[in-house]
Amino acid sequence: MKINGKEIYTEQFGTENDHAILYLHGGPGESCFDFAQHQGQRLGRDFHVVMLDQRGVCRSEVIQDNEPFGLMDIVADWEEIRQALRISKWSVIGHSFGGYLALLYSWHYPNAVNKVIFEGPTFDFAVTSRALLTKTATLALKYGKEELAQQCLVLRDSQAEPIKLTEGYMALSHGLEDSRMEIYRYNSENPTDTSKYSEAEWEHFYDRSEIHYNRLRREGRIFEPLFDKLSGISVPMLMINGLHDPVACDVHRHFFLQKAEKGRIITFTSSGHTPHYEEPDRFAEEVRKFLLEK
Repeated sequence: MKINGKEIYTEQFGTENDHAILYLHGGPGESCFDFAQHQGQRLGRDFHVVMLDQRGVCRSEVIQDNEPFGLMDIVADWEEIRQALRISKWSVIGHSFGGYLALLYSWHYPNAVNKVIFEGPTFDFAVTSRALLTKTATLALKYGKEELAQQCLVLRDSQAEPIKLTEGYMALSHGLEDSRMEIYRYNSENPTDTSKYSEAEWEHFYDRSEIHYNRLRREGRIFEPLFDKLSGISVPMLMINGLHDPVACDVHRHFFLQKAEKGRIITFTSSGHTPHYEEPDRFAEEVRKFLLEK
């Protein structure tokens, strides 16, 4: 789909009706691939589901070196897609960094949004990075990596800027090697089948996503906290939280309940960071109930 001069990879499930959903993946630089696999058919039974790889990510057209690009370009793309599909209003589901984006989109285009669902969201990279460093330190101790655990705690307790916290966490977490995904995943019963694309294709997709992230990193706007914007959203909001997820930590839950006038939280006890594939049936049912209730 050509949007604002760029090819944006999109997938749609269900039939066109009055109940449309926009799904926003996390990252920066992940993909809608796993959500499509685990939730496309489930949610497509009741809704018109639109999902995409954001500008420059994975299967979408690469961002060129000399091309202007920033956070608000991504947000503008979704509004252009909504208008191109002739959707009057839609509800938004944002996972992880997609929750940050969902809040930003709802703030800038309030008349386009019916309801918002935040799945394991971050609204502040610094807060999330400190929680992730804590989880990484705990796992490091579990696997006998005392020096790694200490490095995580020193960075967590420092006054480092958000970008340093985020990138420090990313570097240190790789010290867990094959156990790194334990930071995020609690339930491994529903793995994502990635065989649709070859390893070489995935590497190509990841290269595009790295450019996407580096450009957003350089711009710096993704490191600005958004907690205060929650109080400016007037539509109903739901946070879906995995009990074992460090991303949407206690600080996020506190500010969400404090500032989201029409907000509530559901906790999935058998999930980490990704309830949409750790507990897929329950996720689809809770989304259906929330979006269809009057």
